[in-house]
Amino acid sequence: MSESVIHATDADFDQHVLQSNQPVLVDFWAPWCGPCKMIAPALDQLATEYAGKAKVVKVDVDQNQQTALKYHVRSIPMLLVFKNGQVQGTQIGAVGKSQLAQMLDKAL
Repeated sequence: MSESVIHATDADFDQHVLQSNQPVLVDFWAPWCGPCKMIAPALDQLATEYAGKAKVVKVDVDQNQQTALKYHVRSIPMLLVFKNGQVQGTQIGAVGKSQLAQMLDKAL
């Protein structure tokens, strides 16, 4: 797992995501979710490649239900791109690294 990926909680989500001065790709996931595990390596790579330009944040929906409810997470993985505290893009379900990179590139 990449050290570049930030694991946010209900308590620090605002600090890591909404108050970020960089675009943030947020992965709502759970440890038991197969598709979530499938995209984890791509997220790790993106976190490293975009270091300094954008952030990758993971939110475990089982541990952080308030944040999951706030963003209407009904199926996982659900990926949101935030810029200046606003949702700029949404992707539900596992997709390839290139699609995730496109989401980030749009927000840069």
